[in-house]
Amino acid sequence: MNALGLVSMRLCAGLMGRRSAVNPPFLRFSSGMTSSQIDEEVAKLLQLKAQLGGDEGKHVFVLKTAKGTRDYNPKQMAIREKVFSIIISCFKRHGAETIDTPVFELKETLTGKYGEDSKLIYDLKDQGGELLSLRYDLTVPFARYLALNKITNIKRYHIAKVYRRDNPAMTRGRYREFYQCDFDIAGQYDAMIPDAECLKIVYEILNELDLGDFRIKVNDRRILDGMFAVCGVPDEKFRTICSTVDKLDKMAWEDVKKEMVNEKGLSEDVADRIGEYVSMQGGQDLAERLLQDPKLSQNKQAFAGLTDMKLLFSYLELFQVTDKVVFDLSLARGLDYYTGVIYEAILSQTIPASVSTPAEQNGADEAGVSVGSVAGGGRYDGLVGMFDPKGRKVPCVGVSIGIERIFSIMEQKAETSSEKVRTTETQVLVASAQKNLLEERLKLTSQLWNAGIKAEVLYKKNPKLLSQLQHCEETGIPLVAILGEQELKDGVVKLRNVASREEVDVPRADLVDEIKKRTL
Repeated sequence: MNALGLVSMRLCAGLMGRRSAVNPPFLRFSSGMTSSQIDEEVAKLLQLKAQLGGDEGKHVFVLKTAKGTRDYNPKQMAIREKVFSIIISCFKRHGAETIDTPVFELKETLTGKYGEDSKLIYDLKDQGGELLSLRYDLTVPFARYLALNKITNIKRYHIAKVYRRDNPAMTRGRYREFYQCDFDIAGQYDAMIPDAECLKIVYEILNELDLGDFRIKVNDRRILDGMFAVCGVPDEKFRTICSTVDKLDKMAWEDVKKEMVNEKGLSEDVADRIGEYVSMQGGQDLAERLLQDPKLSQNKQAFAGLTDMKLLFSYLELFQVTDKVVFDLSLARGLDYYTGVIYEAILSQTIPASVSTPAEQNGADEAGVSVGSVAGGGRYDGLVGMFDPKGRKVPCVGVSIGIERIFSIMEQKAETSSEKVRTTETQVLVASAQKNLLEERLKLTSQLWNAGIKAEVLYKKNPKLLSQLQHCEETGIPLVAILGEQELKDGVVKLRNVASREEVDVPRADLVDEIKKRTL
C-alpha cells in the first residue's frame, strides 16, 4: 500500500466517533482525536496527493497558437529564409548597415505617434516603475535610437518582430505578431533623391521575389493637407479625415463619404469636393496639371508637395521604375508621423482558400483572398525632433516591407509548384557500403565539417546503403560520399550524384574541392 492509502486509513480511523452537527453525515469524530490533529492529517493527505498526482487534478491544455500568431514548419522557414536573403541582399546593395532595438519601449515613447491606430499598441504591466509597451513598428524605435545617440546621418535596415493588438485577418496575411523589414535614410540631403531610392528598393524587391503584378502608389501628406484645406475641412479634423481617406483601398467611396459625414461631422459639400480629388491618378502629368489648379496651387503646402512630386517622378524615370509607380491622391496612410511623400505597394495577387491554413480558411471564399498592401513608407522629418531634448530635427525617409503577406504568396507558389522545397542545405551524406565502418564515416564527416562542407551522417552503426541513398532522395541531398573496404585501401572515396546516379572515385585529398565544385 502506498503512502496515500496509509494516510487515508489513518484519517478514516480518526474520523470514527460522534457525528458533528456542522459536518457531513459520513464524518464521525473520535473523542480521542482533537480538531487540530484532524487538520494536520488532512494537510498531510493533501500534500501527499499533490506529490503523487492524480488524473482528476490534471490540467488539460488547449493545444493551439495564440490568436493572430502562427508556427512555421521547416518548409515554411526555408521559404522565409529565401525571402529574407533577397530583401537583405537588396538593402546591402544600396549601402545600408543594420541595427537592433528592444522588443518593448517606454510607453511614452510610442504614445501619440500612430493616430487612431494607437489603440492597437500592446501595453505591458508595470515592471519596476516603468510603463512599457511592445513596439508597434520599427520606425518610432529608430527615431528614438537616433535622438538617444545623437545620430544625424545613417542609412540602416532593421528586420524584427512587431506587435499589434488587432483583430487579425489571417486570410490576408494580417497577424498580431509579425516581422517587418525596414530600410531608412536619415540625414539632410537634396529633395527627393533618398525618396526615389526607397521606391527603387521596393521595385527591385518585388521584381526579384516574382510575386506577380504590382503597383506602387505615391502621394504627399502636404498635398493631402492642402487638399483638405481648399475643400473646407477644419484644421483640427485633418488627421481624422486622413484616417478615413486611408480606408479607400478597403471601402467604396460612398461608405468613406458616409463615415466623413455621419461620424466625422463633415458637410456633404466638403466630402464631395474631397471625392473629386481622391479619384485622380496619374504620374508626372498629374502633378503638372494640379500645379495649374487655381485653388490647390495657391495653397503653400500643396504647392510644395506637388513641386516635389514632379521632381520625384523625374528621378524615378532615371531609375526606370515609372512603369509601376502611380501618383494616387486617394493614398493617405494613417500614421501621424508622416510629413511629406508617402507610398504603398499593392499586389494584385490572391491566395486561394485551398492552400491557406485551416485558420486562414475560416471565412475565405473559393476564389481566394486578396493580399493587398505588401510595402509602405514615406518621409517623417519631425519624428526624431519629438525625442530630442532640444527639438533638433533629423530628416528621415524609409520603407517597410510587409513580409507576412509576401510569405503567403511564396507559400502558395511552393504549394502549386512541382519543385521540392529543401529544408536543409546539406551538400553531401557520408555513407558506407559495408558494416563496421562507423569510425571511418565519422572521421571523414569531421574532416568535411572542418573544411566548411555541409555534411551529414546517419546515426546508425551499420545502416543499409539503400537506406542512406533513400535519405538523400527524400531530403534533397545532392551527393553521397561512399566508403568501403576497397576505397579505404585505395585512398579514394566513391562520390555519387544522387539525381543521375553517376559515380566516380575521387582521391581523399581532392574530395573537398570536388564537392565544392559540384555544389556551387
